[in-house]
Amino acid sequence: MKVLLLNCGSSSIKYKLYDMSDHSVMAAGGIEKIGSAGSFIKTKLPKADKTLCDIPDHNTGVQLVLQTLTSPENGCIHSLDEIDAVGDRIVHGGPFSESTLLTPEIFAEWKKCALGLAPVHSEVQAKSIEAISKCLPNVPQVGIFDTAFHQTIPEHAYLTSLPYEFYEKYGIRRYGFHGTSFRYVLQRSAQVLGFNANEKRIIICHIGNGISVSAIKEGVCIDTTMGMMPNDGPMMGTRTGDMDASALLFLMEKENLTPAATLDLISKNSGLLGISGLTNDMREIVEAAQSGHSRAQLALDMYCYRLKRYIGAYAAILGGVDYIIFTAGVGENQPPVRKGCLEGLEFMGVQLDIETNEKVYGQETVISTPDSKVTVAVIPTDEELMMAQDTMQVVTKQK
Repeated sequence: MKVLLLNCGSSSIKYKLYDMSDHSVMAAGGIEKIGSAGSFIKTKLPKADKTLCDIPDHNTGVQLVLQTLTSPENGCIHSLDEIDAVGDRIVHGGPFSESTLLTPEIFAEWKKCALGLAPVHSEVQAKSIEAISKCLPNVPQVGIFDTAFHQTIPEHAYLTSLPYEFYEKYGIRRYGFHGTSFRYVLQRSAQVLGFNANEKRIIICHIGNGISVSAIKEGVCIDTTMGMMPNDGPMMGTRTGDMDASALLFLMEKENLTPAATLDLISKNSGLLGISGLTNDMREIVEAAQSGHSRAQLALDMYCYRLKRYIGAYAAILGGVDYIIFTAGVGENQPPVRKGCLEGLEFMGVQLDIETNEKVYGQETVISTPDSKVTVAVIPTDEELMMAQDTMQVVTKQK
């Protein structure tokens, strides 16, 4: 079975084509700057290439991806008939608790809830799904929801403390994101480290430009840091993470900020970028901090402190912790961040192997000492493979 994966952002489309007979990636690439000057399509496989194109919208982008897959220059299949299924990464799944075949009825149900909860991402994802339906009318599509993994969180943990009527009217609650990554890392950690997830207390730290930390007990998520939108939790690359709502209202009044401008402020101009005044790239933050840049050091200190605060809090709600797992770009590749958010947790039984930690970049490796009561490890994520497996399983089940 050949499975095409699409991951649509507000101005981008990433794609991968898998041959599921051996899980190999036949094609990979992406489109960026959709709707803007300088838009382009970039291919990584089967060969590296970049072409400037006029890409006014996601519908055009999806068509261009399909053309690229069959093109003599950058393609890997002779006909679109070779595509057996399409998996769509959907950021906000609302109440959906598992990957689902996108029948017209399911698609309509998802749109009804998701366009209200996350309009920016959901609108472009809906257009992508509709474009595939037109171009490949006989190919099944599967929705893989970032929020699905977190639907096991109990009510007392997912509700906000706003009046209950707003949950009933608008669905305001903690949904959580990065769920596909958490599912993959949980499964892979159990395989690599040799434990039964149903018997362990696990904290997984998905640390990229966006950050999610999840508490997992007996194989299911019982809490996670991101909320109704992906801005809650620890400080991130460009997002504030947790902040005082009253301070935000104060700032809106003083700076005469509209809701849209405020959303840009807390999601695109804050976090590492806002504190350092330099960048949201952790590699550059670490380098600047090591060179003596005081605000880069402050940003790094704040970042690690807030991560540590959540690790401690989740150890409390889990009643202890057996495994702490780091994943995603920063979690896999930044030893100073791992060290910074684990220092001081020795009272919990965490003993970091300093030398091993410094050497680990993107490898499946235990970074705690042999006598550490808590096993700490780096397990690189592979969301796309998890999505491809989901798509194949859902489609196969329908036959």
